[in-house]
Amino acid sequence: MKTLVKNIVVNGEATDLIVEDGQIKAFLTGADAADFDKVVEGEGNTAIPGLVDVHVHFRDPGQEAKETIATGSKAAAAGGFTSVLAMANTKPVIDNVERLESQLKRNQENGLIKVGQIAAITSDLTGKEVGPIEELAAAGAAAFSNDGHGLQSAKTMYEAQLAIKAAGKVLSAHIEDDDLVDGGVMNAGAKAESLGLPGMNSLSESSQLARDLMMVRQTRCSYHVAHISTKESVDLVRQAKKEGLPVTAEVSPHHLFLDEEDILTDDPMFKMNPPLRSKEDRLALIAGLLDGTIDMVATDHAPHQAHEKQGSMCGCAFGIVGLETAFPLMYTRFVKSGLVDLQTLIKWMVVNPIKVFGLKNAGELRVGDSADLTLVDLTEEFEIDAADFYSKGKNSPFIGETVFGRVKKTMVDGNIVFEK
Repeated sequence: MKTLVKNIVVNGEATDLIVEDGQIKAFLTGADAADFDKVVEGEGNTAIPGLVDVHVHFRDPGQEAKETIATGSKAAAAGGFTSVLAMANTKPVIDNVERLESQLKRNQENGLIKVGQIAAITSDLTGKEVGPIEELAAAGAAAFSNDGHGLQSAKTMYEAQLAIKAAGKVLSAHIEDDDLVDGGVMNAGAKAESLGLPGMNSLSESSQLARDLMMVRQTRCSYHVAHISTKESVDLVRQAKKEGLPVTAEVSPHHLFLDEEDILTDDPMFKMNPPLRSKEDRLALIAGLLDGTIDMVATDHAPHQAHEKQGSMCGCAFGIVGLETAFPLMYTRFVKSGLVDLQTLIKWMVVNPIKVFGLKNAGELRVGDSADLTLVDLTEEFEIDAADFYSKGKNSPFIGETVFGRVKKTMVDGNIVFEK
């Protein structure tokens, strides 16, 4: 199967792209369409590598009313993503080889894009007993995480690091000390007090991270900080990298663009975990991303049903959707503003995720890579509208935001999986 992707822009240059058997074969101009089995019209849009998200929740199996692999992967494709890693907190939890093998099959059969699977660190995410890490790695686990639950036991974390290091995989850590969270629903401080809402102490994140990094010094486990949110955590990761420890970190768009001062009322759309922190924390996250302390952007896409995000923050679910808003938000705020160039954004949303998690089936828009690419109209201005979401979840505080960078087509292995 030979495909010609015509009239695209790559690195600022007009070109065509030849795809054969799912791989990029060449970039050139003037190819004869008659020589190809299929022709895709690029309409002058910019081609970028298919985006990669290492932190999504597809809720399937067990919570299909919130999302399914089909709807989640459609949302991902609509957002320009061609590869994602799904978290293990399905029902049942992906914590043994039988469940992992079944889930990998479901992901392949129902996903429009490449859906890799993260397995649980501990049985049923309880944090008590480290699971069969070596066997899960051999069966195809992309990484290991207890996302949604911090590991409260230092002994369990230490044993997990040793096992994951031996398996040659990455530990994606949800860092959260339950005692310091203490039932909070937003960041602790004056804002929470003014709204009459219980707060989460930011030390709940940084104190557990400090504990874990002490262990990494000994275990040398590849340790990845999920959804980093505090200035203290950024400082800890920065110091760990200076020491040469195998530590990486991700940040979510909502923690870059929103802080607790944006919460004007008791609004469930602003409830997420970690919570929106202070302006000082938010600026530290931006600085950390710009200086390389933070390696990548990941959405923590967390869809919920409408009734679960109503009423008070005290009674509603944690989390927001992000797959369909991440690229336009990042492009508008970082690239169009002139803060960074498009290649830097691609480093954060493609190159570094592939490198850190060893994703050999994802591509970077180079000859020989998988033909995973996204065509984007970088000049189109539009308003984020929940009615346009393919995700079942409509829970986003960015609805109504004006952005640039409309995804027009998404291709996986040379096949169109989304077309606007």
